[in-house]
Amino acid sequence: MTIAHLLPSGVTVFERGWLSSNNVLAIGEHQVTLVDSGYVSHATQTLSLVQKALAGRELDQLINTHLHSDHCGGNALLQHTFKALQTHIPAGNASAVTAWNQEQLTYKATGQRCDQFSYTHTLIPGATMLLGDHVWEVHAAPGHDADSVVLFEPTTRTLISADALWQNGFGVVFPELEGIDAFDAVANSLDLCEALRPNLVIPGHGAPFTDVEDAIRRARNRLQYLRQGQPPVNHCVYAAKVLLKFYLLEHQRVPTANATAWLTAMPYFENLRPILAQHLATKDQLPEPASADQIANWLVAALCKSSAARMDGDHLVNM
Repeated sequence: MTIAHLLPSGVTVFERGWLSSNNVLAIGEHQVTLVDSGYVSHATQTLSLVQKALAGRELDQLINTHLHSDHCGGNALLQHTFKALQTHIPAGNASAVTAWNQEQLTYKATGQRCDQFSYTHTLIPGATMLLGDHVWEVHAAPGHDADSVVLFEPTTRTLISADALWQNGFGVVFPELEGIDAFDAVANSLDLCEALRPNLVIPGHGAPFTDVEDAIRRARNRLQYLRQGQPPVNHCVYAAKVLLKFYLLEHQRVPTANATAWLTAMPYFENLRPILAQHLATKDQLPEPASADQIANWLVAALCKSSAARMDGDHLVNM
């Protein structure tokens, strides 16, 4: 049986990659819903995918599992195109969206972009919602993001897990980059995913999968590795690499000097810099005290060593 046959009727998954989150379109007899809208640089592609699938119908409802830029960057264009669109966001983000506070929404902290959008409703954990022709449960799943939710359809036992659970891990634990303890929240969200006993998981990134028990085991092992140390150095290194990789995914090929300048200007990098400096000095990989530029250049080299990027003269190229 294929993955498509396991999906609730009327549900289509647009698998997008790692710059844009996956989009889940639920087409029902009387209502159409899209879950998450990708990154802003892919907004026209998101709109094209949705319009082609709708074949002239209107998009009625947009749900954001959380408001990281790669999950809501297409919101503004969708709202402009579908004038009656009802947009649902996690309740904890409501005031920040109303004021368009890019600090609270982490867009400035990550150095990422998102066009301003509005919302009409907030998501309430414990409630149910109609997506297409099916009723889905809303569950709080903090950790990767403090206000993130997952959506569960109990008849087919389908879970839209966002970045709380991937087939091989989960998303960066962003509250930890601000000094907020959140690893226990990640563990609790993994427990939730296990307790729901899904037959099929639609992650925020990567293909839908059915090996749920193995995925949760891998995620717990990953969590154990990332939270080691005080401060958790493994997670800090991982987060810094992910943020640089995201920048490279957006731009594909950039002068290396531009990439390191972007990285050293990013507020989250400033939070991570003293931890990375101490770690790299301890490993004798950089002198003590290491400058911001030295750490940035080390991260560029680390991406290349892991084959996530390559050097082409004075340019850094995505791989």
